[in-house]
This record gives sequence, C-alpha cells and structure tokens, in this order.
Amino acid sequence: MKKIFSILIAFAMIFGGCKGKENKVEFSTKETKKSERSWGNAPDFTLEKIEGGTLTLSDYKGKLIILNFWATWCPPCRMEIPSFVELQNKYKDHLIIIGINLDQDNPENVKQFVKKFNINYPVVKGTYRVVQDYGEIRGIPTTFIIDSNGNIRETIVGYRPKEIFESLIKQYGEF
Repeated sequence: MKKIFSILIAFAMIFGGCKGKENKVEFSTKETKKSERSWGNAPDFTLEKIEGGTLTLSDYKGKLIILNFWATWCPPCRMEIPSFVELQNKYKDHLIIIGINLDQDNPENVKQFVKKFNINYPVVKGTYRVVQDYGEIRGIPTTFIIDSNGNIRETIVGYRPKEIFESLIKQYGEF
C-alpha cells in the first residue's frame, strides 16, 4: 500500500506539477451518524500524529482550519512552513493549522524535520484514503481552508505567500 501511495503521489507531481491555481471546491459527504450532521462538507478523518496519538478533524469545529498536504522533499512545501508557524502563533485562539504529511518512507525523518523547522501545529501521517477523500491530491502543497462549521471554503494548489493565507484567515475567521 505504501508503494502504491508513493507512486500515486509521484505520478501526481509529474503530471500535476508543484504549482497550480487557486480555486474553490465543493464536496458532498454522506451523513451516516447524527454527530456527523453538524459537521460541514470537509471529509472528516482520524489520522495518526507524527509524535504519537491521533487527531480527528471534526474535533476542531469552531476554529478556522488550514489543512495542508505536504512532504519534506517538496521545495514549495518547505517554503510555506515558516509562514504557517507564524500564522499559528498569531491566530492560535481562532485557527488551527494541520499538516498532512505525505512522506511514507521514513517517519523518523519527518519527526526530525518537524523539530528542525519548529513546527508548532499538529502534523499527521497522510493515507491513501484521505488523499482520495480530498479529491485525489494532484500536486503539493495543496491547502484547504475550512471554516468553523467544517465547510471547505477555498482550495489552494501550489505555494502561496503568508499574506494570501492571512487574508483568507481574516476573510473566513470569526474574530
């Protein structure tokens, strides 16, 4: 499964590139449980955190969520991380940034990377399923802006400077 996942990401990078254009996306999800009905259209998940334990996306209902798919070997992904660290510090009461790491070969490498870059937000291990649920991620970084009700408001493919994310935080955040 890891090989298939790695091949899928490599294929997406070759044919999708690292850069893309900003666009809006809509998803429909099945509502099977009563508790899920209060969550919006962003596919919910529970994933393993790099440092241990698990993270469930819908646990952050009430906060603006920046959900970032990335990998340690991706130069544009690496360029965004310092901005995400700054934004998490600045807006921590209203915002949670969650990094979905797509490296599959060496989890210890990812832990060292998180420490080296002083990443101050949760980083989880991406799975084939979450990549599929979010529209078959075709290039990284890919970032979703999810409002406090769990609805995807923006999809950004490719690198964007901090100012773009800060303007989206101000646009969709509840301050």
